[in-house]
Amino acid sequence: MAAACSARSGRLRAFVQRHQATRWFSENGDKGWFRSLFVHKVDARKDAHSNLLSKRETSNLYKIQFHNVKPECLETYNSLEAEVQNKLHHDEDYPCEVVGSWNTWYGEQDQAVHLWRYRGGYPALTECLQKLNKNKEYLDFRKERAKMLISRRNQLLLEFSFWNEPLSRPGPNIYEMRTYNLKPGTMIEWGNHWARAIKHRQENNEAVGGFFSQIGDLYVVHHLWAYENLQSREETRNSAWQKEGWDASVYYTVPLIRSMESRIMIPTKSSPLQ
Repeated sequence: MAAACSARSGRLRAFVQRHQATRWFSENGDKGWFRSLFVHKVDARKDAHSNLLSKRETSNLYKIQFHNVKPECLETYNSLEAEVQNKLHHDEDYPCEVVGSWNTWYGEQDQAVHLWRYRGGYPALTECLQKLNKNKEYLDFRKERAKMLISRRNQLLLEFSFWNEPLSRPGPNIYEMRTYNLKPGTMIEWGNHWARAIKHRQENNEAVGGFFSQIGDLYVVHHLWAYENLQSREETRNSAWQKEGWDASVYYTVPLIRSMESRIMIPTKSSPLQ
């Protein structure tokens, strides 16, 4: 393992050295024409990045929920949440579906993460919320659930056009959610690089979905990956460094990041993503 890490570090170091002169010129010289030769694909000034980066052929909107649960209540919470999710997921009157539900294994403890899809975008979200606010059973569920929670937050997301749509899959798997908080104004550049980089992370069927925030914390990207186990994760991630072009993707995207976080998550029994 030490040899593999040393080799990976050596390749990245060599790549950085090869590109130092290029980067210096890009940052200190004529930025306009030179930079466009390497990284420019779309003009962010002509449209919102939500239109440039999301899938035009669909109108899917996603909601991600992070619920921090009282430790002694987690099992009861999971059972109650699964019961309500299943009813909504299979009720055609509600234009929403559960993509996946997990408990965080490594990361913030006693946390539940839920990903919902609204086929129809904002109108579907609005319709669903209006119906739920008139649903006595759901309102009672919210009151009961509130007794089990320490805190909760959510975000509305769109999916990147170059990622595959998250679909149900059999298990058992572990899931990694890698969350990147980007510098404001860099989402287009991030998308351009990952549109090329994603091909290096598809061979083992590990790519589940890629999303960027629209409401909530902004300039946030979530990449969702599935692995058989932690060892499989290590091997799959290391193998990406053997592919030509992956080092360049890392080199150019790291400077766009303000902070990043990794969660290893275990699917709940009712999650469509197992």
